[in-house]
Amino acid sequence: MKKNALHTFLFGMIFVPTLLMAQTEPEDVASVQNEFENNFFESLKQKGIENYDKAIESLDKCLVLEPANAAVLFELGKNYLAQKKYPTAYSYFEKVTQMNPKNRWAWVGMYDVCYDTQDYNKAIPIVEKLVEFKESYKEDLVSLYMNTQQYDRALELINQLNETIGKSEKRELYKADILKDAKYQSAEKFNLLDQLKKYPKEESNYIALIYMYSQSNQEEKALEIAQKLEKEIPASDWAQVSLFKFHLNNNEGEKAVKAMNIVLPSKKIDAKIKHRILNEFLIFTTSNPQFEPDLDKAIAYFNDDKNVDVAKEIGKFYFMKSEWTKAKKYFEQQIKSHSEDIESQKLLLQSYIELQDFSAVAKKADDLIQFYPTQPDLYFYSGLAQNQLQNFKKAKDVLEAGLDFVIDDIALEINFYLQLSETFQGLGDLKKKETYFAKANDLTKKQKK
Repeated sequence: MKKNALHTFLFGMIFVPTLLMAQTEPEDVASVQNEFENNFFESLKQKGIENYDKAIESLDKCLVLEPANAAVLFELGKNYLAQKKYPTAYSYFEKVTQMNPKNRWAWVGMYDVCYDTQDYNKAIPIVEKLVEFKESYKEDLVSLYMNTQQYDRALELINQLNETIGKSEKRELYKADILKDAKYQSAEKFNLLDQLKKYPKEESNYIALIYMYSQSNQEEKALEIAQKLEKEIPASDWAQVSLFKFHLNNNEGEKAVKAMNIVLPSKKIDAKIKHRILNEFLIFTTSNPQFEPDLDKAIAYFNDDKNVDVAKEIGKFYFMKSEWTKAKKYFEQQIKSHSEDIESQKLLLQSYIELQDFSAVAKKADDLIQFYPTQPDLYFYSGLAQNQLQNFKKAKDVLEAGLDFVIDDIALEINFYLQLSETFQGLGDLKKKETYFAKANDLTKKQKK
């Protein structure tokens, strides 16, 4: 809860007493006035240097002379508040409001006490009074209603402020929290429908209503509102966000593509929403492969995305589904612009192996070894490919070189020994074949223990 900033207030000379008593000599009046003034201004000086005890001492002297002086009572409240003596501070501020209900600063003082002590229930009627002086205190009221779980009143006031002064990020967050509870959603739907009638060009109301209908599985109503949005605001990118989903659900691929191609280049739409749309379209293309060219075009919109490597993620998607040709395609696409992405390079090598394209494996692995000469798995990929190509002499050289870099990776070490066993069989050295096979077997047994 963010409280309104308070302004320093000085009551001024209008509060300095004028004691005119019958049969009082002028010099006596002057003496009393001087005594009051001296003590009052001494209190201000002491408060200014945070010497609150001495300030209170001087104010008490003033109070003897003027028991009903509002300035003295207010200053006492300020000094006790500074000392965190909250009940005493509150009582002095309250006395001022009883004397003069239009004294805004005394109400502010009472609010200060409630705010500091987190007595939000007690603060509400005080802030409701402050609203009479300054409308901006309604923002405080919203926070107080939220903190006291008076969500009905909070929602009503939020909607009122949204309509009169416009929406704010803080109020929208409050509203989202309230609407998590289904019991408030029905009233909010009626409110939003009313707002659509009043302000048919206000895009945010359509979006909020679409979201609410979607969350409550009222898809037909959500579609109806999305179509209204498109009609009222033809240029609305947000309308296409909603319509995209409906088109996919209805297996209307061409319409979905049209909507997607409006949303993805839009500067109005959050990147997370764009990623979600692309992911949904990716899943759609697995059963509708005729739209894969559209998927490729969609990926191009994310070329400058520094947070997500879209081509790589799509490659991984197909990799997990064992769709090696598609995985290869997107890893190659990723590497064109991210040649330093070693993970994608290795996944591409594995895709080549699954496709039995050993020439591609050999060339790619050998090229990568030049840049990453201490990565043993690259030597393994190269050796495996050379074995499959029956280039056993080259396989021997690369596998023996790579084996020196294997550290604390038993599974990889086993694979090296198996490939070397195959290499020496190809070279006709059956003794070494059996030696490496035995090493692989021994490590496998140790691994199982």
